[in-house]
Amino acid sequence: METGLEGTKVVRAEEMARIEKVSMEAGASAEAYMLKAGEGVAQRIEAFVKERGLEKVVTLLVGKGNNGGDALVAGNFLLHRGFHVEAFRMVSLEEASPLCQKHGKGFDGKWQDVLKLKGVIVDGLLGTGFQGTVEGKLRELIQQVNASKLPVLSIDIPSGVNGNTGEADCAIVAEETLYLGMAKRGFFVGKGYNHVGKLCRVDFGMDPKYYREAQGVGYLIREEALKALLPPLQRDRHKYQAGYVIAIAGSPGMPGAAMLSCLAALRTGAGIVRLFHPEGMEKELAPAAYELVRTPYRWGEDQAILEEGKRAKGCLMGPGVGKGEEMHTFLQGIASKLHVPMVIDADALYHLKIFPKGAILTPHTKEMLHLLGQETLTHEACQAFVDQSEVTLVLKGAPTWIFHPKTLPLIVPKGDPGMATAGTGDVLTGMIAALLAQGVKGRNAAALGVYLHGSAGEIAARKKTSYDMIASDLIEALPAAFQSLLGQSPPE
Repeated sequence: METGLEGTKVVRAEEMARIEKVSMEAGASAEAYMLKAGEGVAQRIEAFVKERGLEKVVTLLVGKGNNGGDALVAGNFLLHRGFHVEAFRMVSLEEASPLCQKHGKGFDGKWQDVLKLKGVIVDGLLGTGFQGTVEGKLRELIQQVNASKLPVLSIDIPSGVNGNTGEADCAIVAEETLYLGMAKRGFFVGKGYNHVGKLCRVDFGMDPKYYREAQGVGYLIREEALKALLPPLQRDRHKYQAGYVIAIAGSPGMPGAAMLSCLAALRTGAGIVRLFHPEGMEKELAPAAYELVRTPYRWGEDQAILEEGKRAKGCLMGPGVGKGEEMHTFLQGIASKLHVPMVIDADALYHLKIFPKGAILTPHTKEMLHLLGQETLTHEACQAFVDQSEVTLVLKGAPTWIFHPKTLPLIVPKGDPGMATAGTGDVLTGMIAALLAQGVKGRNAAALGVYLHGSAGEIAARKKTSYDMIASDLIEALPAAFQSLLGQSPPE
């Protein structure tokens, strides 16, 4: 199913190399590719310097391969735009690739005999084909660059990162990665995501037909498509038309997850949220939002839930329910009887083995391993799981991967390290449930929810810091996240 959410294709490093080779066998020029790539890299460096108000000073780190050649071409473009450019090469030109040699001889800037890091650092040391461990002088250089705290822009991939696995024993920590053509799998797995920084695509002139033919492992989410997923707002709507969510969440001693998920659902646009909770929690839930409807139930009595389920348009299940045996039987019965778009999270993932078709599951890695009954997690196993179960899977992490039956996964590189705190997953569950209740379907609801959740985390970190963030900060930041998606400026 084509939803328009698919952005840049993500490929393995060898697949990128293969299609480049195929295109050149069909008549494309490696040198033309390098000139176009170098120009694109230079344009992004110039924009980066302008955005940050930095001096127009650049240090090129030149390896022996074509990444080094790209850096040199970019350096010459920058020289003609008034930059001071110096270059440091790891090997003699005679040891470099033919194109790197050619552009090294044509480089008009200053060559450094001894490395002196200054200005913006342009990393052209190693490419996406690198495997193994960085050693010797190159290792010392990378450590020196990282210790300098100067901004680093890496060409195609941060040097030292494996383009397939994301392994990075010693690797450049880039502020931005200017990837060529298609994003590489290693950016989003292993340790790669800690090194790539902001991702910026550089077009190096390859015919788009080769991108379409390439075998991908996923797609970056296309941010421009998300705004259109927001439900239209009719002026005469009432609260049930705005989206009715029922929540089966919370247990004695664990009210917080229920309150977070329900408040997030309200703040994401649900017109009414009703929390079904075990009897005896009334005092614990007293601090919950005034807008939240609270309905207690007795163990084993599900009639009220099923009746409300006939009116509801979305359901969330799991936050804070605990792993008690009574809940195990209770949730299994409800999940099989409710016929409403559903988000299943947290302890409900422990209790259920069979999931309603079309449900959205939101596990983190440990929960997913439990679902699979495996000790090692692979994306292939995740895809097989959703294909068989006919569910949508939101594999929470940095970044988050969204798996859907019979399609390549979506990758959402949004969020902030401060989101690694208790309760942020409960917030996401409530957000997705609210979107389902407003009529946003399946994978679209998951993608929009994950994006807004990550955006809220980034906004919360800017307002406070990544060190002091708590889950409720994301809910407070949701209005600004919606404003950003809608292209609106926050009120003064």
